Amino acid sequence: MNASRVLSTAVLRYTTRVLDSVPISPISCATEDLGSYRVCPVFVRLAVPLIIVVAPMAAGCGGGGPGRGGGVFVPTGSMTAARDGHTATLLPNGTVLVAGGASSGTALASAELYDPATGTFTATGSMSVTRMGHTATLLPNGKVLIAGGDYLRGGVEEVLVGAELYDSAAGAFTATGSMTVARDDHTATLLSNGTVFIAGGGNRNAALTSTEVYDPAAGIFTANGSMSVGGELHTATLLPNGTVLVTGGFVGGGFPLANAELYDPVLGAFAGAGSMSVARVEHTATLSSNGTVLIAGGYDGTNGVASAELYDPAAGTFTRTAGMSMRRRHHTATPLDNGTVLIAGGYGGSDGFSLASAELYDPTGTLAATVCGEARIERPCCPW
Repeated sequence: MNASRVLSTAVLRYTTRVLDSVPISPISCATEDLGSYRVCPVFVRLAVPLIIVVAPMAAGCGGGGPGRGGGVFVPTGSMTAARDGHTATLLPNGTVLVAGGASSGTALASAELYDPATGTFTATGSMSVTRMGHTATLLPNGKVLIAGGDYLRGGVEEVLVGAELYDSAAGAFTATGSMTVARDDHTATLLSNGTVFIAGGGNRNAALTSTEVYDPAAGIFTANGSMSVGGELHTATLLPNGTVLVTGGFVGGGFPLANAELYDPVLGAFAGAGSMSVARVEHTATLSSNGTVLIAGGYDGTNGVASAELYDPAAGTFTRTAGMSMRRRHHTATPLDNGTVLIAGGYGGSDGFSLASAELYDPTGTLAATVCGEARIERPCCPW
């Protein structure tokens, strides 16, 4: 059975028996990193045809192991359209704007809203052009800046220089100024002063080192300095101290990077920040409610990965945490008001199908998690 087809419904059809906190036999699951098998004893509670793990899980599997955190992932509702290369932005009202991307290689202009209270997605206005590999940044005025990206025209990649703004009150997109350089697979980070830092990306076959800054008050982009290493499909995350953590990405030759660096807006300079445990591109890096940065999924140069790790700004180190329910790359990760992180879409299987499934990461480990089984073909039970 195709894992991505099963997960697109975000419902596990594992058994129809109703159990009441009954321990079941340990389940053996292939681990991602070791290629071996480990036993994961779990408990299940079934009121509907869903398998739910009730805490605690055994140490070393799904949380509780040393250096691996206590976070778990649980399924939520599905998007209205399968997509990858899209963006997901938390709005002031607590909903999440999901915009653009591609479905089976075709770029999308459509957008939708996720409501954490109901766990459902609904359609909203569409962008002026189809975009994938773009960025979406919430501005201090509540609007969302959509910048760059690309689409295919006649089989040729067209990289976009234009930008637009989404107004949640009107549910519509309008044009704003254009970037100084056409770019896709770049990053856009809202800085402490309210401007947006645009970094790297690509322009067809060239990785960019250039950066620029968008001023929401003036509606214009201005050229800035250059990164120490050019790259695309990296991540850039604003830390509480005002610096920006840049992780992974592609460089010349197309090899993923494990290294990280910090950008200081005051000094306008980059400095080294250690290395991740896995080389990654098309991953996500999300600031969690506890101040750490959740690095999830991506592509390591050979396969999509389900593993996740945490960057601690105070210690300047990366440590492993519980993995996602399946391999994902080119997905999104959005922090929610309740402290969890919404993981949505992307793709990860060898078949290349876009995913409509979504899941939640809980840094406290108090949410329920699903066990692996026939509906979780790609889920490593102990993904470290």
